[in-house]
Order: sequence, then structure tokens, then C-alpha cells
Amino acid sequence: MSFKIFQGYHFVEAYHKKKHAAHPEKSSAPTLIKLAIAIITSLILWNLPTEVYGIPNLTVVEQRVIAVFAFATLMWLTEAISSWATSVVIIVVLLFTCSTSSLWFFSDGAPETLGTLINYKSLMYTFADPIIMLFLGGFILAIAATKTGLDVMLAKAILKPFGTKPANVLLGFVLATGIFSMFLSNTATAAMMLTFLTPVLKSLPADGKGKIGLALAIPIGANIGGIGTPIGTPPNAIALKYLNDPAGLNMNLGFGEWMMIMFPFALLLLVLGWLLLLKMFPFKAQAIELNIEGETKKDWRSIVVYVTFALTILLWCTDKFTGVNSNTVAMLPIAVFCAIGVIKRSDLEEINWSVLWMVAGGFALGVAMQDTGLAAHMIESIPFNTWPALLMLIGSGILCYLLSNFISNTATAALLVPILAVVGTAASETLAPFGGVSPLLIGLALSASLAMILPISTPPNALAHATGMVEQKDMMRVGIIMGIIGLILGYTLLVFCGKTGLL
Repeated sequence: MSFKIFQGYHFVEAYHKKKHAAHPEKSSAPTLIKLAIAIITSLILWNLPTEVYGIPNLTVVEQRVIAVFAFATLMWLTEAISSWATSVVIIVVLLFTCSTSSLWFFSDGAPETLGTLINYKSLMYTFADPIIMLFLGGFILAIAATKTGLDVMLAKAILKPFGTKPANVLLGFVLATGIFSMFLSNTATAAMMLTFLTPVLKSLPADGKGKIGLALAIPIGANIGGIGTPIGTPPNAIALKYLNDPAGLNMNLGFGEWMMIMFPFALLLLVLGWLLLLKMFPFKAQAIELNIEGETKKDWRSIVVYVTFALTILLWCTDKFTGVNSNTVAMLPIAVFCAIGVIKRSDLEEINWSVLWMVAGGFALGVAMQDTGLAAHMIESIPFNTWPALLMLIGSGILCYLLSNFISNTATAALLVPILAVVGTAASETLAPFGGVSPLLIGLALSASLAMILPISTPPNALAHATGMVEQKDMMRVGIIMGIIGLILGYTLLVFCGKTGLL
């Protein structure tokens, strides 16, 4: 997201400065060790005899994909280099070693042993996948909303009805952050809402626990709110891509259908989060005065932004009725805002392209597994149909939740969703009583969003911790409780929707 023009950018900047100051002369040795482990492990997997894998008819190209997948997993887990850089590296490695445009010595060999090479265009297309365009449209909406003051206007409109009673103000911040996070980056939303919260925190008693609750309201709202829409967080979009892939599952799950189920669920979790914060961090103050500064522009360009913003969301929610899919709708604000001059070249330069590249790397792994035939061979070699359906559903969600607390939720989804899409296809008959593959993949996206135990778990957590109001032990207590509640209610909802045909 374009933080530099966004309310609260200074919080992001201050956090990174503080983090850098704590480790001013950090040794590069641990990074080199992590990198060496990832490379050596991948090279071993690359050069092992194919019989070792126990996968019938495994080809050379498929073995290379396994090695690249292992490299991506280790790099995303250890963060030896940034997650987005890992994504770029794996796409380039796949292009040079496993594609139809690979180096000649990687494409030599008998077809039956070499296997099927990936069309190089398919790998490059991942940088401009329709889901990438969906995210880009969301980014552009957020930038335009900030430049015209629409974000401040919406914040005032949402928070004003909650008055000055502390419990109600807390609810207002939880809901406002959650609703913003459904359509904007959760990091940008957290930064903006912390700006509005700062004067409120200063007005509260120094020894009151209410400050902690208000500070934690921001990450809870930002992390949970993203569950409500397909663009709320990257794992949602990754799951939706595999569910709707015409060459794969082809579920044709629409933006509005997702919101019909997940929006009410997100609101329920936000309310439960509010009640938890009230219980754990009671207020001493009797009243809280909100002071949200910011001006809403009223020139013709701003009016066009307001109308386009509303129209885009309306079209997203009614994509099944209009016949225009959500990816196409996302291009509307891009075209309009660029045409009227609200979005300039400098704004495009400020977009956080690393998020888009991170997602593209996950898509490339999925393309590699499908196009080389590795996915099909995995289905043939592993008896997924003998696994209990609930074990697959809930076990995968718990694994995703645990990983997402320590590495990027996008990286976790990029690793697990392609695998579980293959697993779900193989076990479609077993999963049929629970709704098939949809609950399996949506459950992964849900689990990733619920991971918020540590300051490193998500950027909103880090920003809240950087205020100095929240200790790690408080964040862990709230994060664990919300994770358990969210997973229980979430999988109950998904199983119910699967059994009733809503998914």
C-alpha cells in the first residue's frame, strides 16, 4: 500500500527505525547459513535418484519442481531473504530450468524421462494474473480514498454513532478497523486507525488497562476484518484463484458469494473480540472524546472518486447478477482514477509491489505442479481417499495457523493452497459430505488471518506493539483466545455451509 501518503505512515516508519536501532550491526552469518541450508537441501533433492521419492513415473522436470518447492518453503520459513524476493527467485529458476524456454542442457533428454516442460508464458503470466489485478484495483482505491479524504470521512461517519462511552468507543474502533480492512491493506488500515487513536490514548489514565484494549483493537480489527472479502487479505485471493481456476476446480465462487458467508462471520468475530478486550482490559475513564482530524475534499475529481468507490464495491458484491467478474471490476477504478488525474505516476511508484510479487511466486509454484504433471502423480501415489475428511479439513487449518504466526500469512497460503488443492481433488469423494474442496481452501485463508499471537505475526500486530502500550504477553493471550474461538466457529461455519450446499 502507498504508505507515504497514508494517515499514520509515521507509525510504520518509526517501527522500522526502532527495529533497525535494536540491531544496528546485525551479522550476516545467520542469513548466509540459512541460505546455504536451503540451497544444499534443494540440490540434494534435485539430484537424488527418482526412485527415492516413491512416486511412480516421476520425471526429471517434476523432481526439479519438488526441489524448487523445498527451496521456497525453507526460504519463506527462515526469511533468509525477503519473501517477495524469494518469489521472484523461484519464478526465474523455474523459467531457466523447467520451462519451454530453459537452458538447452536442462531441456535435453528423452521425453519419457525428462517429462513435460512448463510453458514459459504461463510462468510469466503469474505476474499479471487476474487476481493480481484484483489486488491492484484495491490498492488504487485505497490511494484515491486517502488523497481525497474519503478515508477520514468514512472513519468519522463510522465512529460518530458510538458516542463517548469507553466500551462503545472500543467497539467503534474494532468495527471501523475491521470494515476498512475488508477493502484496504490491513497494514495501511492499522496505520491510519492508530493515527485516530493516538489522541484518545493520551487522554486516558496512565495506569488504566483500557489503553491496552484500545491499542489491541487495531490489530484484531485489521486481521479479522480481512476475512470478510476476497481482497481483504492475500490468502483469500490465493484460495479464490484455485477455487475458480477454469483449468482446475472451476467452482465459479463470486465476490458476493464470499461476502454473503464470510462478512457476517467476520462481524461476529469482531464483536467477540470486542467483548474479550472489554473483559481483559476494563476502562477506568467514564468518557472518551474522539478527535479525528482531516479534511474531505469536495472538488469534482473527489466526487468522481466517491462515486467510483461506491460503484466498484456495488459491482463486486453483485458480480453474479451483472456477469462482470470481480477481477474485471477491479480495473474500473484504475482506469477512472488514472484518466481524471487522481492517480499519478508517483502514486504507482509508491504501491507495495512486493506483495503482488509475493503472491505471483505462489501462483508460479501451482502452475509448475499442474503443468509438469507432478500434481497428478502425487494424487496417484498418495491414498488421500483413505484419510478422514475432518482430519484434512481441521488438520490443514491448524498447520496453516501455526505457520502463519511465524511467517507471512501470504507465504503460508502460497505454500499450502496449491498442495491442498491437489489433495482436495484427490479426496473429492471423501470431502463431498462436508462441501468438497471449497471449505478446505477457504479454511486455509481463514486460519492464516486468525494467526496473531506475536508482534511478528502480522504488520498490524507489530504496529500496535510499537505504540508501547501493548506487551507481548498481552498480545499472546488475546491472540491465542481469538485463534481458538475463530478456528472453532470458522470450521463449524464451513462444515455447515458445505453440508447445506452454500459452498
